[in-house]
Formats: sequence, C-alpha cells, structure tokens
Amino acid sequence: MEEIHVAIYARVSTAEQAEEGYSIDSQILTVKKKVESEGKNVVKEYIDRGVSGKSMKNRFALQQMLEDAKKKMFDEVWVWKTNRLARNQLDLLKIVNELEMNNVGFKSCSESFDTTTPSGKLLLHVLASIGEFERETIVENVKMGMKQRARTGKWNGGQVLGYMSVKEENGNKTRLMVVEREAETVKRIFELYAQGKGLKAVTNQINKEGHKTKKGNLFSTSAVKEILMNPIYIGKIRFNLREDWARKRRKGINKDPIIVDGEHEPIISMELWNKVQELYHKKSCKPNRTFDSEYILTGLMKCPECGSSMVAGRTKNKLKDGTYKITRYYVCGAWRNKGTAACHSNSVRADYAEEYVINRLQELVNNEKVLKDIVKNLNKERKEAIKPLEKELEGINKKTDELIKRKDKLFEAFEEGLIGKDDFKNRLNVIQNEMDQLSKRKDELEIELRNNNSVNIPYELVKKVLENFNEVMKQATPQQKKTLLHVMINKIIVTDRKRIDGIEIHYNEGVKKILFNEGELPPDGGGSSPIYFKLIA
Repeated sequence: MEEIHVAIYARVSTAEQAEEGYSIDSQILTVKKKVESEGKNVVKEYIDRGVSGKSMKNRFALQQMLEDAKKKMFDEVWVWKTNRLARNQLDLLKIVNELEMNNVGFKSCSESFDTTTPSGKLLLHVLASIGEFERETIVENVKMGMKQRARTGKWNGGQVLGYMSVKEENGNKTRLMVVEREAETVKRIFELYAQGKGLKAVTNQINKEGHKTKKGNLFSTSAVKEILMNPIYIGKIRFNLREDWARKRRKGINKDPIIVDGEHEPIISMELWNKVQELYHKKSCKPNRTFDSEYILTGLMKCPECGSSMVAGRTKNKLKDGTYKITRYYVCGAWRNKGTAACHSNSVRADYAEEYVINRLQELVNNEKVLKDIVKNLNKERKEAIKPLEKELEGINKKTDELIKRKDKLFEAFEEGLIGKDDFKNRLNVIQNEMDQLSKRKDELEIELRNNNSVNIPYELVKKVLENFNEVMKQATPQQKKTLLHVMINKIIVTDRKRIDGIEIHYNEGVKKILFNEGELPPDGGGSSPIYFKLIA
C-alpha cells in the first residue's frame, strides 16, 4: 500500500489563544498523534503565528502550503480544527476547493468528515457556517460592550485631534484628556468658520499658519469638515457613526449614531458650536455643482509640481453686455483640497487639454512608422524593467522568511514562559508591522511584474485597438468619452508651463470590452495585465 504524505497547518492569532490551549505546539502534537495512528506520514508543517483567521491576507504559511499543493508535495492537509484554516466560510470553501483541484484531501482532527464524499462536503459547509457564526458572535458581543460604554459617556478608544487617550487607574479603561496644542488648532478651525469662511478658505489658512493633523499632515477640506461636525468637541460621545466600514465604506454611515454626554472636558462652547452648525446648514442647502461630468480628463492629468491628480475647476467672468463667460480648467487636487500650503493651482485650460489628448490618440493610428517604433521600444523597455523588479521581489521573499522564523521563535519563547505578555506583544507588533509593509510592497511588485511580462505585444493588436478608439470617440457622449479615456489612459503628464508633455496609455481586457463591444466593463476597470506606452509631445 502506497504511503500517504500529510501536511499539517496550524495557526494562533493572539497571545491569549496561546495561553488558552490553542498553542501551536498543542495543535501540532494533537494532529500528529491522530495522523500517525492512521499509519500516515507527516512530511511538512505550515505555521502562521499571530495572524487572524478572518482573511487569507498576510498568512504566508497558508499561501506557501497552497503553492506546495500544486507541486504535489503531499496527499492530505490536516488541521486541529477547521477554524484554524479559516473563520470565513467563503475562504474555507475556497481553500478546500483549491486543494481538491490538486487532488489533495482535507481533514480536521476535531471534526470527523471526508470532503471526497457528498455527506462530508455538506458537513464541511455546516462547520464553516458555525465557525463564521462564532467569529461574528464574538464581534457582536464586543460591539455590544462598546455601545454600552458609549451610552454611559465613556470613550472607546481611538485617535482624535485635541485629545489623547489615557488609561484609568485600574488600567483596563481609557478616558480623554485635552492636548492643549491640538485644542488650539480645533478652536482656530471653529473660529474661522464662524467668521464666514468656507471649508476651503479655512483649510488654506490653517495650513498656512502651520497647524497639523493628528498624524502631522496638512489638513484637507474633508478633515476640516469632520472636525466641525464632531460633537466630541462640546463634551459629547459619538459612537457607531460608521458600521462595518471595512466592507461597506460610505454606505455604512449610520444615520442614528449614539450621541450622549461624555466624561471629558469640552474644547468648544455650545454658543460657537451652534453658530457653526447653523452656518454649515445654510451653506449645505446650496445646489451641488453639476459640471463635473463635463471634464473628461478629471483625475488623469497629474500636477507638475506635486504629482496630485488634477480636478475640475472653472472661472465665471461677467462681460460688458451683462452675460457671463465660463472658462473651464483642470486644477491641482491638492491645491483645491488643502490650499496654497500644499501646492498651487497649476491650472490647464480644459478645452486645450481635451482637444490635444483626443487628437494625439487619433493621429497615432494613422502614422504606421511612429506606432511601430512605439511598440518596438515598449517591448524592449518591458524586458529591461523586469530584472530589478524580480531582484527586489527575491529580497522581499527572503526577508519575509526571516521574519516568519523570528515570529515563530517569539511565540515559542512566550509559550515556554521565557518572556512576559507585554514584552511579547511589543516585539510581535514590530515584526508584524514590518511584515505588513513587505507584503504591501510585494503586492505592488507582483502587479508590476504582471504588467511588464516579457511576452512581446503584437503591433496588429495595438493598431486594432486604436482604430476602434477612433470610431467609438466619434459617436460617444461626454460621459462615455470620460469612461473610455479613464480605462485607456494611465496618466497625462503636464509641464510647469501648463502644457501637456506626454500621455501614458494602456489597454487591457476592459479596453477591449468597450472597443470591441464584448460586453459591460467589469467593476475593477477591466482585469489584470494592462499594457503601457507613452506618447511624448
């Protein structure tokens, strides 16, 4: 009988789990005994320490296990409990399905099922649902506790300009204490707005005066608005304004948050607060601008001074005959949101920019020599670009492996009682932060490598795409033109002379879907592996 090779996957997310019997050593030992009792051979152990099971991100051992499964390095994957593999039902089923696609079985030491049978698959779905329910129940209980604290006027933690969180004497709860230097900034914002200045004017002035956000950055108009609308500054506790922000984003705004009297000292008087709220309400009743859709290059042009995206702007001048002349511009987004302390307007006339971009793209397809030269140089550049990216990625993988080993040793030291919990948490945070940064850069590099693969781009395909571009642009509405240009153009380079210096364009599956009428454009803009090339003015 052929020997069955087994891989073990184990995970703990916190120091508390390591203390409560979920330790890596306990998981490995339990699973090993069970595997050996069935006459199977453990060939490899994959261990994620200090990583949540909420998602697959940053679980490097799990990702390596899935890669090794493709290489047929083992026949089965065993875990102590299914929630060690994933607490999210979708992730669990996705992982098990990927293992099955590579003819690798999955078994749990604590739950008896066989994923190769219909009843086993049903049980897996049930257990996955229970695991997700348990996690969501824990989250809900935590939220309930935080809501109760908020209702009694207590602070639930977090950073807010003007205050700092300090631990109470018992060390378990936090309260807010005024930070005088930051409180002066808050007062200044309220006073300027109460004088009749708008959000942009207030933002511009406080940035010029040297005021900074909690993180030491320049203020944006949205940050100023958030301060003006936050009742914490009149001694109130506001909680549950945003629900499930990570998933729902702005759709998760709660229209009826908890707002009660807090235990902290107010920074703003009720008189000033009421005046600001009244002014804001009056200004917010003004009709919204409706001309943004007319700007087909919004976000594509980059400011020559700071590199921010350029956004819609316009001037309205009264002529001698009493009529008004409106001139459209693209202006620096940082300047518009943060004022002259961040950048200058660096405005570019919209009519000139739009005519130039469309004409340059239309001219390109009619000049066979130029187009062939572009494609030739593009293929050469893409091959050269890969080498340093691959070298950096190799270095990141090596450093990540070293950090994983350091993390493993740290958990072992904690589980053996060689270091205390506080020291353990501090060291773990340092390692995890470094791993997060490496993971982010790795994702960026992998995208760049996919975008710069060494396969030559056919001249005929580039020509066909651009030919269809001409036809579509002739018949498109302004909104359709905007959609197509945003899918097709990566960025437009502007000189300090307020002229266009070059256009970096790309095409991918999204571009082809629009140009060749293959269906709707997907939400992500068209899939992976876009191809870039530059048109220099």
